[in-house]
Amino acid sequence: MAKPKLAVWKFSSCDGCQLSLLDCEDELLDIAGQIDIAHFLEATSEIKNGPYDISLVEGSITTPHDVERIRKVRENSKVLITIGACATAGGIQSLRNFADVKEFTNIVYAHPEYISTLEKSDAIADHVKVDFELRGCPVSKHQLLELITATLAGRKPYVPNASQCMECKRAGTVCVMVAKGTPCLGPVTQAGCGNLCPSHGRGCYGCFGPKENPNPPALSAHLSELGMASREVRDFYRSFNAGAPEFAKESTSHE
Repeated sequence: MAKPKLAVWKFSSCDGCQLSLLDCEDELLDIAGQIDIAHFLEATSEIKNGPYDISLVEGSITTPHDVERIRKVRENSKVLITIGACATAGGIQSLRNFADVKEFTNIVYAHPEYISTLEKSDAIADHVKVDFELRGCPVSKHQLLELITATLAGRKPYVPNASQCMECKRAGTVCVMVAKGTPCLGPVTQAGCGNLCPSHGRGCYGCFGPKENPNPPALSAHLSELGMASREVRDFYRSFNAGAPEFAKESTSHE
């Protein structure tokens, strides 16, 4: 019986989520025994033609060529899963969505007429059907392993959609916003990082994007009480997941 074919694709991104997959090391070897890694240029130059049973897609859509590529990937994939903030929300490059891209290209490039780019940095789901989204900048390798294992087994992956605050409480981490008045996106951010920043006394930066029903206006009101100016609140939401609809809407309200 033929093994399921896995393909890993890169669009506009830093490769960090693909490296998270390579960081799985021993666990990845176990998975490799169950699947046929048919396309993964970060790991091997060997390429096998589709169709593919599972496609993992990293990166956002930023050029007309990206749009053409992702449609071909979708056509050749039984299951398409986006991994990371770039693929699920447009990534840090979605900061362009709040500005004039033509003005940027005219300032930066000597010959802007040669630049072919879209006005926005889009999530993959803005262009094709996505079967599952895995958040993070980068993704958690533990969640990535769970995702691949669950998909191979034909079950729904267990990826919590609770807030980062729940992760802090489970770890016994003192709330940095309550105890120290440190601005933190934890209340509106999906858990998944392993409680990284709060455990070191720093506020959450929202790497895993908005949680389910996040209610950013309530958090913004508290951030203002902590002394953050409206522009600072705006910029607080504009980081790795600036293009996520809930964060984008809230940041725009503080223009």
